[in-house]
Amino acid sequence: MTVQQTRRAAGAVGQRYLLPVILVISLFFLWGLANNLNDVLIKHFKKAFILSDFESGLVQSAFYFGYFCFAMPASLFMKKFGYKAAVVLGLLLFGIGALMFVPAAYAHSYGFFLIALYVIASGLSFLETSANPLVIALGDEASAARRLTFAQSFNPLGSITGVIAGSAFILSGVELTPRQTEQMSAGQLDTYFRSEALAVVGPYVVIGLFVLAWALLVTLTRFPSAVTQPDEGDDAGSLAQFGALFRIPSYMAGVVAQFFYVGAQVGIWSYLIRYAQVELPGTPEKDAAAMLTWSLVLFLGGRFLGTLLMRWIDSRTLLAVFAVVDLLLCAIAAIVGGQVGLYALIATSLFMSIMFPTIFALSLKGLGSLKKAASSILVMAIIGGAIITLIMGFLSDTASIATAMFVPLACFAIIAAFALYTTRSGKTGPNHAATAREPS
Repeated sequence: MTVQQTRRAAGAVGQRYLLPVILVISLFFLWGLANNLNDVLIKHFKKAFILSDFESGLVQSAFYFGYFCFAMPASLFMKKFGYKAAVVLGLLLFGIGALMFVPAAYAHSYGFFLIALYVIASGLSFLETSANPLVIALGDEASAARRLTFAQSFNPLGSITGVIAGSAFILSGVELTPRQTEQMSAGQLDTYFRSEALAVVGPYVVIGLFVLAWALLVTLTRFPSAVTQPDEGDDAGSLAQFGALFRIPSYMAGVVAQFFYVGAQVGIWSYLIRYAQVELPGTPEKDAAAMLTWSLVLFLGGRFLGTLLMRWIDSRTLLAVFAVVDLLLCAIAAIVGGQVGLYALIATSLFMSIMFPTIFALSLKGLGSLKKAASSILVMAIIGGAIITLIMGFLSDTASIATAMFVPLACFAIIAAFALYTTRSGKTGPNHAATAREPS
C-alpha cells in the first residue's frame, strides 16, 4: 500500500469512528477539570478545616499518590482487556470518587476527602495511561510531540472550567479574621466550618453523575478493534518489559524530567492563590482564584502556540528555551515578590504549556512495543505533584510562600538539562532515527 493509500484509509477510519475520537479527546478535558479543582480545594479546605500550608498540600499528595499506585496496573489492564475497557474502568472510578465527597462532607472529615481524591486519581491514572499513547499511535512518530500537544490543548479547557466552577460554587468568599472567630461561640464556629465543607457537595455530585453517564456512553459506542482487543502475542505490559525500560538511561531521564515538571506545575498552581493573598494583602479569595484562571488561560494559549512553533522549531530546543524562561520567572517570584512576582508566577503557565506532552513524546520515541509499559511509568512520575507540593508547603510554613518558589525554579533547571541532554545525544530511545526533527 502506498503512503497516499494509507493516508486515505486512515481518513476513512477517522470519519467512521468520529464519535470514539470525540470521546477520547473529552478525556483530556475531564482530567483537567479534576486536577485543577484541587487548586481551589486547597484554599477551601485550609479554611474549612483550619490547616497549615503543609496540611492543605496533602490534597495533592493523596491525589497524585493515586496516580502513582495505579499507573502500572492500568498498563497491565490495558494489555489484557484493551484501551476501551481501561477507559470505562477509569471513568467508573472517577465517578465513584467524586460521589464519595457527599459522605465526606456530611462527616466533616478531611481524611475522608483525601480518600475520595485518591479514588478519583486512581481512575484518572487509567484514563491518562490509555489516552496519551493512543494519541501518539494515531500518526507518524516523528510528529508525535506536536500531535500530543494539540490533543492536550483540550486539557487546560477543563482546567479553566474547574477553577471557574470551583470559584463560583465552592469558594464562599467568606473569610473570617482571627478577631471574628474569637468572638464566635463554639456552636457558631462549628456551623460555619460544616457549611464550608458542604459547599463541595453540589459540584462533585454533578461531576460524578456526568462521568458515570460518560462511562455508559463509551461502553455503548463502537470503537475500532485495535482499541478494544487485548495485545495477543505482545507482552507490552509484562514485568519483563518494565525491567527493560529501567535499563534505558535516556528514557529514565525523561521519567525524572516528568517527575519534576509535574511537581513544578502542581506546586505553582496549588499555591498561586495563597501567593496572591500573601504578597498582595487584602486580596479576596475569589479575586485570587481569578488570577489562577488567567494563568490557565495562558497555559491554554501556550499549548496552541507551542503546537504552531513546533512546525519550525525542534521540540527539544523549544522545551529547553521555555524551561529557562520559567526558571527566570520563578526567580522573580521568589526574590522580587509583590505584584511583579505574582505576574511572573502567572506567566510561568504560558511556558509550562508544552512541557508535559513534549517530555512524554520525547521519552517514548523509538521504544516500539515498550510504549505501553513506558507510558505507565511516565504517568507514575506524576507523583512529583505530591512530593514537590509538600516540600513547597513546608517551606511556606517555615520561611515564606515566596521562598517556596525556589523549589519549582530548581525543577525547571532539571527540565532544561533534560532538553539539552536529548538535543546533544540526538536520541531518546533505542531507535536513534526516531528522533529526527519534526517535519513541518
